[in-house]
Amino acid sequence: MTPNPEAIVVAALYRFVRLPDYQRLQEPILQQMVAASVRGTLLLAEEGINGTIAGSREGIDSVLAFLRSDPRFCDTDVKESFCEQIPFKRTRVRLKKEIVTLGVDGIDPNDSVGTYVDAKDWNDLIEDPDVLLIDTRNDYEVAIGTFEGATDPQTHSFREFPEFVDKHLATAKQSKVAMFCTGGIRCEKSTALLKKKGFKHVYHLRGGILKYLEQTPESESKWRGDCFVFDERVAVSHGLAVADHVLCFGCGWPVDRPSQSHPDFQPGVHCPRCVDKLTEEQKSRFAERQRQIDLTHSRQAETIEKNESPAKGQPPFRTIPSQNGEDLL
Repeated sequence: MTPNPEAIVVAALYRFVRLPDYQRLQEPILQQMVAASVRGTLLLAEEGINGTIAGSREGIDSVLAFLRSDPRFCDTDVKESFCEQIPFKRTRVRLKKEIVTLGVDGIDPNDSVGTYVDAKDWNDLIEDPDVLLIDTRNDYEVAIGTFEGATDPQTHSFREFPEFVDKHLATAKQSKVAMFCTGGIRCEKSTALLKKKGFKHVYHLRGGILKYLEQTPESESKWRGDCFVFDERVAVSHGLAVADHVLCFGCGWPVDRPSQSHPDFQPGVHCPRCVDKLTEEQKSRFAERQRQIDLTHSRQAETIEKNESPAKGQPPFRTIPSQNGEDLL
């Protein structure tokens, strides 16, 4: 699919590489993003870089060129998709202990990882009946889509994944274990964890689900459902087309199109999953917040009708609830 040349480019990127000077890199990268009118968040840690950014084609290219001017970032994994409006409000470069938080000391993909499997070879691997297929993502992500036959670890955050391994995979150290995540970073770190624990045959999907959905024809796909993404698109489907999901502000879970018609779904307030878990004070507070957002949208619409269009790429005012404070791929 050829994108509209005016479309916003969304670039999800990461690289595990040793960065002993990562703190020094923060300000120059931030300045380059601001100068290029690129929004989103990049995470820097001693183990590498991770994040998702969005902007014009020219802006994204300039940021990527700046990063790749440092030889350590030359092989940074980048996956691009497209949308009509910038799906982020802020421009941030944050310093972290880990670029994806596993919470286990001594797990470094720069030392050892599993075997990379390209999207074109993934079906052959997971069709092997001897392969144990593990989804390394969180419960709210798995809820809207996963691969056929995949095991759901039922984790609420990536920090819980090591406990799942200890409880449920301890007897599988001689088995073939294949893992996947959204963009590749979590399954790459997960393979490092399993290798550290003595697993012998560990595989992971290069480029993650996003690369698979981009490259695999839907008629040949083993993916079922949609793929959650950490921006205002909420979810994408085959070909990385934006899917019909919204986020519930009450609980942060994605809500599919049928559930959006449920009487217990109130935009910006609650969904059928959390309607009985919120207090009346919370519902009232969320409803007032949504009223203010709707009022802002109405004023934006009036501005457009008067041919006083907002600046190109300016997103409508909308807030996405955080998912356990994580920035993941």
